[in-house]
Amino acid sequence: MASRIKRRWRPRSLLQQVLTAFLLVMLPIGVLIHLAGQSFSQLSELADVSAREAVDETRRARQLTNLSTDMERSARQYAVLDDQSLLEIYGERRARYSDLLNEHATFMGNTPLIQSLRQQLAVLETLPAPGEESLSAQLSEFSRFTSSTEALAEATRRQVDARIDEIRDQAGRVTTRLWQATLALVSFSLMLILFFTWRIIRPIRQLEQRILGIGGSGDSEDARPIQGPLELVNLEERLEWLSARLKELEEQKQQFLRHMSHELKTPLASIREGSGLLADGVAGEMSQRQREIVMLIDDSGQELQTLIEQLLDYNLLQQNRRLNVTRFDVASVIHEVLSKHRLALQQKGMVVEERRAPLYWQADRARTARILDNLISNAIAYGADEGRLYISASADQHHLTLDVANSGQAINERDRDHLFEPFYQGSSLRKGPLKGSGIGLSVAAESARAQHGTLSLVEDTINDCEVCFELVLPWIVEEPSQDTPSLPRAARKKPALART
Repeated sequence: MASRIKRRWRPRSLLQQVLTAFLLVMLPIGVLIHLAGQSFSQLSELADVSAREAVDETRRARQLTNLSTDMERSARQYAVLDDQSLLEIYGERRARYSDLLNEHATFMGNTPLIQSLRQQLAVLETLPAPGEESLSAQLSEFSRFTSSTEALAEATRRQVDARIDEIRDQAGRVTTRLWQATLALVSFSLMLILFFTWRIIRPIRQLEQRILGIGGSGDSEDARPIQGPLELVNLEERLEWLSARLKELEEQKQQFLRHMSHELKTPLASIREGSGLLADGVAGEMSQRQREIVMLIDDSGQELQTLIEQLLDYNLLQQNRRLNVTRFDVASVIHEVLSKHRLALQQKGMVVEERRAPLYWQADRARTARILDNLISNAIAYGADEGRLYISASADQHHLTLDVANSGQAINERDRDHLFEPFYQGSSLRKGPLKGSGIGLSVAAESARAQHGTLSLVEDTINDCEVCFELVLPWIVEEPSQDTPSLPRAARKKPALART
């Protein structure tokens, strides 16, 4: 798998993928910075050129206005003084006006006003000699010439304003394009970020699901192979190896438990059979002291057999998680389980309060009985001598609640969080010659979880009992497509207790 990934064009390692993602995400941002720089440079250059042109054209229009006034003044002085030097000054000013007008025409264009000024300037090219009647007529043309020049200055100002408005509009268009490019490139960068984030997060989540499948009951055999960075692909191979190794160890553990349980039960059966024959007097009459020793051996063998059966139950729960759902009477199950422990309860001197009224429920009867059996065994082992054992059952439309409480020493606070862990031994002292295995409550809790229920130690005391366990089981339908049926009339009755 790893060799197949290596042959592909995409980045092989996680570092390469992160660096590639960084470069690709930064690329649109770099393009955006370049476009912004070009736009600002273009606007700056356009504004600079336009400002210079506006200043030049305004200054030229002012000069033309001044020159028209100076030309009129020189012409009138010449008509009064008849001085040739004034005529030369007039000619210089007229020539200067003609040059400036030609320069101004490149900015304004060959407008009718420019053409009119050129015609008027041609008429004013030469001045008649003083005393001639045509001189006064020509001098009267200067008022129209000055007015036309002022009109040219006004047109120049309007042209400059129009150019400024055009620059402002162009700046707005550039800004709009820049914002559009920003939106597009930032969106593209965001898409790249989301894509590469998905590319990195997806195999990590697949690995997480694979780990959860290895650690829990999930089956990861049909999981899709991880496609991603080479480090994560290699990690998947390590997880597959670890999963296979864990399964191998689990099989070895189950095999060990089966063999050990069988090997223990075989000699134990012989011991119990021999102690039973001795107690029955087959080998001859025994003294009272000998009979007490034989009974001690038999009782210890019985407790050892109970521990082995709990170990077998734990092993069976780990292997088989399927439910055998049936409809049964909860009160009957309680009575059957109590019958198994009747002698132990009598020896303990415990007073039992149990439910006698029928209460029908639908769940796994064997697992429910196993839970009750472990809870009652726990109450006998740790409960007070000549104490009380309280078992009640009640139900609503969807849940069955079983309470098993006993009098005696309360469970230590530091033991409560680990109470349902396999093989955990609490600080409370077990009453009896044999120490417990620490898996009774674990088997009970596992049986409750297998039926989608809960088993918990409740804080509130019931009937002055210091230790109380509460089992909550749902109504389990046989077919997943069926709706949860209504409970029978008997299931809705209040719990009825009988003292034995």
